Amino acid sequence: MKAEIIAVGSELLLGQINNTNARYISAGLAELGISVHFHTVVGDNAGRLEEAIRIAESRSDLLIFTGGLGPTKDDLTKETIARHAGTRLVYDDEALTSIRAWFDRMGREMTDNNKKQALILEGAAVLQNHHGMAPGMLFTGGNRHYLLLPGPPKEMEPMFTAQAKPLLARLAGFTGPIASRVFRFYGIGEAELEHRMSDLLDNQTNPTLAPLASDGEVTIRATAKADTVEEAARLLDGAEAEIRRIAGQYLYGYDDETLVSKAASLLIGNGLTISAAESLTAGLFMSELAEQPGISAALAGGVVTYTADAKQKQLGIPSALLEEKGVVSEETASAMAKAVREKFGTDYGVGLTGAAGPDPHDGKPGGTVWVAIASGKEVRTRELLLSGMRNTNRIRAVKSAMHMLIRMIGATSVRQD
Repeated sequence: MKAEIIAVGSELLLGQINNTNARYISAGLAELGISVHFHTVVGDNAGRLEEAIRIAESRSDLLIFTGGLGPTKDDLTKETIARHAGTRLVYDDEALTSIRAWFDRMGREMTDNNKKQALILEGAAVLQNHHGMAPGMLFTGGNRHYLLLPGPPKEMEPMFTAQAKPLLARLAGFTGPIASRVFRFYGIGEAELEHRMSDLLDNQTNPTLAPLASDGEVTIRATAKADTVEEAARLLDGAEAEIRRIAGQYLYGYDDETLVSKAASLLIGNGLTISAAESLTAGLFMSELAEQPGISAALAGGVVTYTADAKQKQLGIPSALLEEKGVVSEETASAMAKAVREKFGTDYGVGLTGAAGPDPHDGKPGGTVWVAIASGKEVRTRELLLSGMRNTNRIRAVKSAMHMLIRMIGATSVRQD
């Protein structure tokens, strides 16, 4: 089966957003043995979209659309496909009920154009949207299949993984269970990880392995096909053993875990508390933790000490230390971590200081960052020499602090069975 992904939205052509959906779907299709030969992007124009559909039909068996399912006039994907395929649009009762319920919960009146989101191609298999309003659908016309998915990644990704992939697996002729396991790495680059795993990647059959890099992190998705769930799990366990042998020291989590969710779960699960003193990150470390459910049991508080004066007044950092060592130094980061831990009476104290960039600060080049974490037994420090944009450097500093915290709590074996 050959597939083509058609992303619909003028904002993609204007460069206002990235087409991350195509990458995500392509990786998922590869796991099913479905080849993606083309990625197409088309604006919110019915004529150009229909032309893209005709071209895709001439060379692909499966056409996957993302975007254009919303309530506005420029959301025209399903209308265009219905007209092209000679079918009509009908309301899906479950989707319409869900949309009405959302407006009721919000205490808002549902306008008629919002009903449009509940329209589906007649005869299509409906994919309910548990993270938004517009449902997706899989429609078959002649010898072509049309999969329509919402544009926002937070809606598209869970719909594709949980609902679309099983349907596509059957279309591709596979009826057994398909199981995936995502391995998450920090502290190693994509190129280095692929180099270490080259033999494993070159000789993969079942499970298949798909590396993917994000900002400062690398993930590998292993996907196994088998006749039973138990056999698929056994195949994934074998792949994990090999991955751990090759790069286990960089593995911090699985599946939907992130550095911050892992750090938060370890704090909460072990009954530990934390506070933070932040300079260049200006509260970002605490903000990231605060997004995690139940974190109030662990996050006691903290201070933003952006200037040298604030470090002295809020944390009692000696002026002599700041003058001698500088605000961007290992000694200052350590002093901040120890002082905030004592101030809030927590198990861990985090100190973050540095030159976010692009300009130098305190005689240090932009991107120089010191991270320190203090506990009752020790203070660990790490220097980062970053080369990204200003806000990227701040985000990477927070990720590094989260990773240090995971290791300090003792998460050398991250699987929590």
